Amino acid sequence: MGERLQTNQLALPEPSRLPGSAAPPAPFVIVADEGFTLSPHMMRPFLDDRKRIFNYRLTRARRYVECAFGILSSKWRVFMSSIQMNPDNATLVIQACVLLHNFNRIHDASTDADLGLNMTTPVSLDLSRPGRPGTAGLAVREIYADYFCSPEGSLSWQLDAIRGRR
Repeated sequence: MGERLQTNQLALPEPSRLPGSAAPPAPFVIVADEGFTLSPHMMRPFLDDRKRIFNYRLTRARRYVECAFGILSSKWRVFMSSIQMNPDNATLVIQACVLLHNFNRIHDASTDADLGLNMTTPVSLDLSRPGRPGTAGLAVREIYADYFCSPEGSLSWQLDAIRGRR
């Protein structure tokens, strides 16, 4: 997955505008922590306090992903330890588990509400400009950071949350 993400072969949806934003379209991104390299499709936190709202929102998204993976792994125990098989077979097992999990959620009349998810329309950006490997990633992160601080993208309680009042 990492190799395909870096070579732009992961078949992600086309970039689109953030809801209510006049900024350039932003790409779909994968949320990550400081252990990953920043790229146009891989968002990691800023390392200073000047973008605390962005870091808060990114961390919140990572928590939802971890929660979803916890639900997936509690149902499909193959995820409780390292998968000991050929990588091609492991990929098929992972895809099958995700498909079966989604099928069960749809047919059990479950909704995203039980995960606390609020699905919104994604955003995108023109990634064709040349530069250092991290340059496009920096630009994408800035678009999301600006959006999270704008009236269109802010949450009414986000400032209280980063100040520890929520």
